Amino acid sequence: MPSDAKAFVYTELQIALPFGDVPWAELNAEIRKQPGFVNKTWLSGIGTGSVGGFYEFDSVENAKRFVTGYFPGEARKFGVAQTTRVFDGSVVVEASRFLNSLHFGGTLGTQPAAFLYTEVQVSAPFDAVPWRTMNPVLKAQPGLLHKTWLSGADNHSAGGFYAFDTIEHAARFATDYFPTEAAGLNAAYTTRLFDAGPVADASRAMASPYFV
Repeated sequence: MPSDAKAFVYTELQIALPFGDVPWAELNAEIRKQPGFVNKTWLSGIGTGSVGGFYEFDSVENAKRFVTGYFPGEARKFGVAQTTRVFDGSVVVEASRFLNSLHFGGTLGTQPAAFLYTEVQVSAPFDAVPWRTMNPVLKAQPGLLHKTWLSGADNHSAGGFYAFDTIEHAARFATDYFPTEAAGLNAAYTTRLFDAGPVADASRAMASPYFV
């Protein structure tokens, strides 16, 4: 994937729906028309059946246009509440490359079985986040394949989008390791776990770097 990604978007609909019932082919066609869209990885919540996505856009401006213009209409069609987050990709390049981020030139080996989204309730420019200390510890976590660091546009929250080789490894990271990371930052946090299996075809159709 290009190494000059400028923005990422995380979305999740407050819905419980087997991914096989999601009209993803129809939705994909509309999303591909959105200005600045680069790729999307579909998300299917483990234990919740929520539906969402992790997107790459060519700019923060186009990412914001997507979450304020197109996406609320998508949520309205399903009649559900929604979550959206926009992240500045230009500041996380070096940190993400260290962890084999596929959005910054990483290498795809094992296809992921699970995705994990995290966000810590801090407000700090990314160069103030101790990622150089954290990255070697993260790299040693069992089953971690890729991480893309996230830095909140405007609010400077810190987080990540991770790919793991198994659901078990992803769940263990979310419940055992990540709380210690957030405690080190003295902050509340969010973790969301997703099954990569059901979303492979839908994501591949959207040029997701996690499925070839």
